[in-house]
Amino acid sequence: MSSSFHRGRVARRFLAALVTVSMGTVTAAAGAQPAAAAGSAAPWLTVSDGFASFAVPAADIQATMGDVSSVVVEADFGPSFAVSELGLVRSGTAWTSIIGPLPAGLYRYRLRGDDTKIVKDATNPASVTSDPTWSTFLVPGDAARYLTDVPPGQGGKIETITYPYAAAHERRSATVWTPPGYDAHRPRPYPVLYLLPGEGGGHADWAELGRAGQILDNLSVERRIEPMVVVMTDGDEASRSRLRRVIDRRYHVAGDPAHQAIAGASAGGVQAVRAALARPGAFAYAGSFGGVFADETPGNSSPARPHLLRLYTGNLTDPAYNPTLRLLRRLDKAHIRHEFDGVNPEAGHAWAAWRENLVDFAPRLFQPVSDHGPSAGHVVPRHEFTPPAPGTTPTPWLTREANGDTFVTAETGTEFAGAQHVTLWGNWAPGGSWVNVPLTRSGDRWRVTVGPLKPWFYYYKFIVDRVSKKDTSNPSHITTEPTWSSFLVPGKESRLLADVPAGKGGAVHRLTYLSTVAGEERAAYVWTPPGYDPARPAPYPVLYLQHGGGQNYTDWLEMGRAKQILDNEYRDGSLVPMVVVMGNGNVPDFPKELLENIVPAARAGFHISADPERQALAGLSMGGFQTYDILKKHPGEFAYIGTFSAGISFSVPAVPTGYDPVAINTGTKLLRIYTGNVTDFVYPITMASMAAFDRVGIRYEFAGVTPGPHGWDTWQKNLIDFAPRLFRSDAR
Repeated sequence: MSSSFHRGRVARRFLAALVTVSMGTVTAAAGAQPAAAAGSAAPWLTVSDGFASFAVPAADIQATMGDVSSVVVEADFGPSFAVSELGLVRSGTAWTSIIGPLPAGLYRYRLRGDDTKIVKDATNPASVTSDPTWSTFLVPGDAARYLTDVPPGQGGKIETITYPYAAAHERRSATVWTPPGYDAHRPRPYPVLYLLPGEGGGHADWAELGRAGQILDNLSVERRIEPMVVVMTDGDEASRSRLRRVIDRRYHVAGDPAHQAIAGASAGGVQAVRAALARPGAFAYAGSFGGVFADETPGNSSPARPHLLRLYTGNLTDPAYNPTLRLLRRLDKAHIRHEFDGVNPEAGHAWAAWRENLVDFAPRLFQPVSDHGPSAGHVVPRHEFTPPAPGTTPTPWLTREANGDTFVTAETGTEFAGAQHVTLWGNWAPGGSWVNVPLTRSGDRWRVTVGPLKPWFYYYKFIVDRVSKKDTSNPSHITTEPTWSSFLVPGKESRLLADVPAGKGGAVHRLTYLSTVAGEERAAYVWTPPGYDPARPAPYPVLYLQHGGGQNYTDWLEMGRAKQILDNEYRDGSLVPMVVVMGNGNVPDFPKELLENIVPAARAGFHISADPERQALAGLSMGGFQTYDILKKHPGEFAYIGTFSAGISFSVPAVPTGYDPVAINTGTKLLRIYTGNVTDFVYPITMASMAAFDRVGIRYEFAGVTPGPHGWDTWQKNLIDFAPRLFRSDAR
């Protein structure tokens, strides 16, 4: 099994569960524009309103990769902008997926087939010189305002220069930015900043991945930086020495150390600090953006003291996190003056962090600065991150930071020691979408730390050489998804998904009944509220809550957290005391199964009402389609109707037939419709279904778009909203 996009698996199961339906084409959001296109080829990627939609022709995959069973987009979509894998699904003649809304910023991506076959997006001309397999695209927004182009004529100039290296026939390149209005004859020469890339990077990385040109242009327009020349280079100290001589000759730059600065990302940050401390007076300013330092104090024996030495690191997923904290202590001990920008809580070892570092660092150069503390929102940690030793603790292992962020560490057992490619699949992408975060070897195990994760309910599995595997050290169990595990990140946002104190919640019962449709004995779960009294005079109202395709009656408890939601809402006083029946909808004739089997069994076993005004029906995905079928064939049987990520059919007619608008409007107190965002593959079907209802005059409420895909993050939120609206006189 590939590291597949969960949406596609659900869709395939759903289609198999429904009888003779055909799925329409899901189109990109209106106004979508290609990220870039080459020639007349249709773009593989379109970006609109922060959503990235991929549609790669199967013929292109075949031509570039050959026969493959798994195709993913490898991109910095993961938590902390970690490079992760977004699974594509074969849909007709293309491999497709959509993710978002992505935070504003620059993203890099490429395609990977069967874990080993890497392909660049041939329709996107944006490239990365140091690794031509990558393409990039920009998601605009306030957080990315420094990454956008300034108006024509207001920015500086970027050019590539070459210079000799060790021998006359060997030449290297550098990228140089000169400020707006650069004047080679002005009386005062320009100060100069040297920017170094990370391990394996090249001179163009800061322009192509770091957006240094745009950052410097925007800072110049805002008059936040001193006009300077910025040289983006790579190579060792010897090549940089040769380059500096070339820069001194070709550009009007100052040669004194007080007007020289050096900074770098990752390995480049280590080199920058070493250069500043090991060579007395070489650079007055030095910055390390996520430098992974060894346990040493660079230049500890040197009398060099830069005017500014500023260190940056991402959060605890950044391999520079602990080394930076240790370096800070060593610098203190050596009495070397320095500054610390604090920990960027939202980014790890990624260009998203290093771009922010440049925005903070450049304005501190060659001019007076009054603020020497961390950037806004950054935190100063008090201790290093030390996960438990491999194999000593059940996973996942949660680490909660002082600012409330939570990180989860997971590791495999030793049974995968010989694996070649291991990822952790989970719902931690935007809106609860799914990406695979690569694990790294830790002895004979594989391990990864993922975050920050906001309070919510998460589920995950290992993908080991394209085969799904369970985290056997996690005792959580999902009946219909045996390789899945789950955990809850506590917090205000996830309060309704957490267990209530022992003895304070409702009870869950297992109800068995004979299904004449399936020809077998079946089971349902039934939730009764706290204090349930089977002898009270008035029977309880009842909600029949249905699952989706490929699921069964266990899923609303094991994945939907229905018990926790109902328990908490009851304790909050927002829920009318009711009974909730979760039956098995995997049958060819759901109306018959519900009305002739599930409902009679529930009435025989529990003190529930048969009055239509005291009955509700709701379902997700396939269960939502089935709910519409009941509304169509038995209008008024259930006065409260809820559909989560569903429609009246996959091919929605302009005017739906078989519905009785008068009977539905008369007999239905509440028809409330929910859908995920455009990452929910049923979204266009839901919208078309509401338009069809409008044409025939069927009244309904639209709950608005729930931020999330066709998944449990969406449906949990739908139940949280829907349940408190039931059986109230105002049907609120």
